Amino acid sequence: MRVNELVKGDRVRLVSFGNTDLFYRRRLLSLGITRGVEFVVIRVAPLGCPVQIEVRGTSLTLRKEEAGLLELERL
Repeated sequence: MRVNELVKGDRVRLVSFGNTDLFYRRRLLSLGITRGVEFVVIRVAPLGCPVQIEVRGTSLTLRKEEAGLLELERL
């Protein structure tokens, strides 16, 4: 599944970074988003961008355009 398919309350695991840009991948890694990490969708903006998630006790927002290539699995 992809970021644009997420709804509030979804619990997902990052399976792969897909074809994301190297700079974006490094930024995600520095924020604690690593392969296999689980996170919860806290809120989705009315137009779908951004998506607020909680990862390891920290709240982050992801832009739909940048995070669209991440491969996720619903738990």
